[in-house]
Amino acid sequence: MSAVKKLNLVSVEDYLAGELVSPVKHEYLGGVVYAMAGARNVHNLIASNALVALGIRLRGRPCRPYNSDTKIRIRLPNQVRFYYPDVSVICRPNPQTDSFQDEPAVVVEVVSRTTRRIDEGEKKDAYLTIPALNAYLIVEQESPAVEVFRRTDQGFVREVFAGLEATIMLSEMEVELPLAGFHAMPGKLGHADAGDASLLHQASVGFPTFMRPMFRVVSDAEDHGLTLL
Repeated sequence: MSAVKKLNLVSVEDYLAGELVSPVKHEYLGGVVYAMAGARNVHNLIASNALVALGIRLRGRPCRPYNSDTKIRIRLPNQVRFYYPDVSVICRPNPQTDSFQDEPAVVVEVVSRTTRRIDEGEKKDAYLTIPALNAYLIVEQESPAVEVFRRTDQGFVREVFAGLEATIMLSEMEVELPLAGFHAMPGKLGHADAGDASLLHQASVGFPTFMRPMFRVVSDAEDHGLTLL
């Protein structure tokens, strides 16, 4: 009879302490720690576009967008998880001494072939348990399309926005997000670039440091390849 290898689970305290000094980011699922993979340029650009678009529209308001260096704690009934979404919007931030956030109002993940299963499955199910969450956005890389899970009185409903002319309305924040702005590529300025001109002018002086994007894609357990035990 073959022996089953027992995982050495990592405590939340040890995980958080390790993340403060680690050169590589890791996600935490109930004591198991996974290293995160890198991302293609197109992924980073779309995530950067989303961060800037949200930052421009939320400027002067209590809600702020955070880049992929900000991890989100999710307290499920049977375990604690920490994920690093590509972009999150925080309206009720944790104390500045914390290294994570508990109450994202919006979470954005840029999906790829290797992360689709986890972004649309495990992560979606976990994110939607967060009481403060109003919307979860899954942004496609290969085409201008966004899948939105929006909170309603009847629970979360799924909406799909496709095409450069489409606009996502985050009604809780009175924010409109044109898909053309998400998928604008260098040298290919779309309608959103022209439409955002006045907003960019208003926000062009002294962009806050939280809008300096530093991005890594989150991969699922099969794609992580590395596990810290």
